[in-house]
Amino acid sequence: MKIAVVILNWNGTKLLEQFLPSIVKQSPEATVYLADNASTDDSIAYVKAYFPTVQIIKNETNLGFAEGYNEALKNVDAELFALVNSDIEVTENWLKPIIETFDNEPKTAIIQPKILDYKCKEYFEYAGAAGGFIDQYGYPYCRGRLFETLEKDQGQYNDSCEIFWASGACFFIRSSVYNELKGFDGDFFAHQEEIDLCWRAFNKGYQTKYNPKSVVYHVGGATLQQGNPKKTFLNFRNSLLMLLKNLPKNKLLPVIFTRLVLDGIAGMRFLFQGKPEHLWAVIRAHFAFYSLFSVHYKKRTNFQFEKYYNTKSIVYLCFIKGINVFNDTFDTK
Repeated sequence: MKIAVVILNWNGTKLLEQFLPSIVKQSPEATVYLADNASTDDSIAYVKAYFPTVQIIKNETNLGFAEGYNEALKNVDAELFALVNSDIEVTENWLKPIIETFDNEPKTAIIQPKILDYKCKEYFEYAGAAGGFIDQYGYPYCRGRLFETLEKDQGQYNDSCEIFWASGACFFIRSSVYNELKGFDGDFFAHQEEIDLCWRAFNKGYQTKYNPKSVVYHVGGATLQQGNPKKTFLNFRNSLLMLLKNLPKNKLLPVIFTRLVLDGIAGMRFLFQGKPEHLWAVIRAHFAFYSLFSVHYKKRTNFQFEKYYNTKSIVYLCFIKGINVFNDTFDTK
């Protein structure tokens, strides 16, 4: 098959029972794989019993999202990879517009579909919405989602366009580009590894696109809830590591210094909200970043594009100016 749909799983029997049927039914163009991250439940037994056409890849340990996919994809032979969370519901013909875009646009290396909220299907979903961007300091945001504010899908993002990053919840990439970039950074474990990979692709001259003709619905937070301090730790640590690896050299120190200060403010905000465990997660993330600085500095490539962001500070626009709708401020068409 030209395209392989690869679902990363860890103890997700209930999610597989709910969402695997739609993926298998709506993906006649693809070979479907279950990449199992050393589950201790009956995930594999369930898939073998009810979906014998699904190919199973077993990782020996739980390697997280990043290294879990890196290891699993060594066993997948396809021109295109579709990396799909186990809490994604797909729709009819979801693969066709993606394949057509790859066929017609050789510079397009990565594609994200429209991602709507499974629990409230008229709204965009947090993890990706209608395509991702970052500001000068590496804070991610989306068309359809600025921080915690989600927009209703009223067709305002029904245009195919270039974006900066695609959501790992449903992530399409040419296998040749994935292998050229050596996949995700396994040190990230989970969170922001897809932004890092898209940034590295961007610095190589590849494009990431959003295609609204392909629609999926995402539950979100099925593995690690939004309020989990571990999630806070990974997001803050990995964002700093991503900046270290990908920023243009002349912006490296000033941007990282500013980001450390802003992170400190965010940590104090957690404290005032009665979430001291999240403040501690930010502090631990900073110390982890310092300990990993030299290792990740060596991962920098010879070239970084100067303009990687669409606005200087999304924090300023949202929290000072009160803007919470993407199209009120940005023109990325």
